[in-house]
Amino acid sequence: MVRTELAARLNDREYTNWLKAGRCLLILKDGLLPFTDRYMRAFHGDLLNQSAVLRSPCRDSCKPRGNKLSGCKVCSEWQKAILRHHRQPDVTVNWDNCFPPYWRTDHWEVAKAFMPRGQAKVKGADKCDAPALLNLINYCTYFSFVDPKLVREVIRCRNELMHSSEYHVTDDWMQHYWTALNHFVNQFRHVPEMATVGNKIDEMLTLNLSIYVSGLDQMDSGGLGDGLEADFVSHKESGADVGQWEAELLEEMLQELLHDADEDTDSQTQVGKGKKAFLHFCLCILHIMHKRSMFHDFC
Repeated sequence: MVRTELAARLNDREYTNWLKAGRCLLILKDGLLPFTDRYMRAFHGDLLNQSAVLRSPCRDSCKPRGNKLSGCKVCSEWQKAILRHHRQPDVTVNWDNCFPPYWRTDHWEVAKAFMPRGQAKVKGADKCDAPALLNLINYCTYFSFVDPKLVREVIRCRNELMHSSEYHVTDDWMQHYWTALNHFVNQFRHVPEMATVGNKIDEMLTLNLSIYVSGLDQMDSGGLGDGLEADFVSHKESGADVGQWEAELLEEMLQELLHDADEDTDSQTQVGKGKKAFLHFCLCILHIMHKRSMFHDFC
């Protein structure tokens, strides 16, 4: 049954477009992670070197209230420094992403001020997703070599992808997405960790997932000969990979829905609370299934 349903999905071209586009975001994230971490560490060091006040500890254990922060003298100076290096300081800055007393010692707490909502519990660059890193690059002026228009186009494509209720995108959309990714990635030619990202994205977007369908059909036939045993194992593993891809994308979409629910003005009503509880439940179940490899059980 699981194999049949997977085969049906992989025979749907626009669904596989959606799946491959999502995988490209993970490829992009893996390339950007070490670079953004290193760059923000340098940015943090520059800020500390420029101001004796910033080198002082927080005096009042300052904490945002909602998305507002009225900090001590030190945290107020950190706020000013962050806003000075923000490309659009007039937009909403998600102070509730941050724990201000850590700004002096943790470069990533500073980075989170440039990111979308929902980063408060994220501890370190390796726990961030692609949109967090893309928004950091978009809003922080320390990434001055990046054309903001190009990163914003990738963000726009990512948002369209994650808000596709049918999990489908067209070939025309994919072509535009491919172009947007290439233009963005080309700006990082000098970054060693990004050297292979463009090729990996090209390989993913040209991947023919119908070969997995062929392999699953052979498995369902029950008549594999000795010469096909290696293919059986290969397709079984490939099917497991695809199942993991699906789980990871669905998990990210559920996280997005939870963030939206948190900002919903009706989220404090009984119905709103029930919706959030249901999303949390779905996310927990998906996480458990992912961990237990239930998506990978094709035999």
